[in-house]
Amino acid sequence: MSPILIEVLRGNALESRHAGALAIVDASGAVHTALGDIDRPIFPRSAVKLLQALPLVASGAAEAFQLTDEELALACASHSGEPQHVATAAGVLARLGLDETALECGTQWPAREPVLRGMLARGELATALHNNCSGKHSGFVCVACLMARQVGTDPAAFARGYVAANHPVMREVSAALSAATGVDVEHAQRGIDGCSIPTFALPLRSLALAFARAGTGQGLSDANARAARRLREAVARAPFMVGGTDRFDTRVMQTLGERLFCKIGAEGVYCAALPELGLGVALKVDDGAARAAEAAMAAVAQALLKTEDDVPDLLQGYSHLVLCNWRGTEVGALRPAEALNRALSPR
Repeated sequence: MSPILIEVLRGNALESRHAGALAIVDASGAVHTALGDIDRPIFPRSAVKLLQALPLVASGAAEAFQLTDEELALACASHSGEPQHVATAAGVLARLGLDETALECGTQWPAREPVLRGMLARGELATALHNNCSGKHSGFVCVACLMARQVGTDPAAFARGYVAANHPVMREVSAALSAATGVDVEHAQRGIDGCSIPTFALPLRSLALAFARAGTGQGLSDANARAARRLREAVARAPFMVGGTDRFDTRVMQTLGERLFCKIGAEGVYCAALPELGLGVALKVDDGAARAAEAAMAAVAQALLKTEDDVPDLLQGYSHLVLCNWRGTEVGALRPAEALNRALSPR
């Protein structure tokens, strides 16, 4: 049975518990912290978008199409579909001579409620550009267009079907994921992600290793090490693009900059790189609760990073999230459970 990571209180009484597992690993594979079963394969979902974006930079596509920090950060994003996100993805496609019809991530309404309400009031319809993965998919299309240019074929035609596991673009993405994690994903259990690309079940140990490597460059090829560094720099300079208004990833990286790269994935997954410590983090909340995953990630960052100014308050606000009802009355809180506190306590 998985240990409890996060507890939920209503008043002073325990109401719910969120079990899961946590792996913190260095770039050599040495385990810094292990809580729960870190060798059980899990689907990391969008938590690995940084790794999936490595070919965008390593292939030369980002340079060839002169992608900005904002555009590279969006390639690593699960954004809220706000106007800046939509315009940035559209700008990448326009530079390729394409539009949103080139995206194969599907249509999704914005997650940011005021944006959604505004669109509905104006009678606007959502497109693939509003999909939280539109930046990642715009990056895939960039890679496809560069490949098409290299073989002298039509970019739009070459890019078609890029979400398929056997497409040249997705083969590059899978190879980057294998190289970073040390797991041959072709032999891993496979599913289809929400945005239609393949997703692979991988151990938390291997995911944490991948992010330690992404944070340090150790264990990666020179091209992928440079790509990881460039992507982390872009995210640190444009963290709004990775999430959006009031999103955990954006708020934390706006404050910590390159000290922390963190990314949520669906179903309670979090991955992070802490370059100054040479560590990678991967955690999974078994019941898929996003707020519990955020609380656990905040607790990890609190425990590992020496912070100043308002950072402790920001992280404390998530690791010990105050719960309010619809009238604004405080009714409870989240807190790290004893097992997580014990695992993260100074040695």
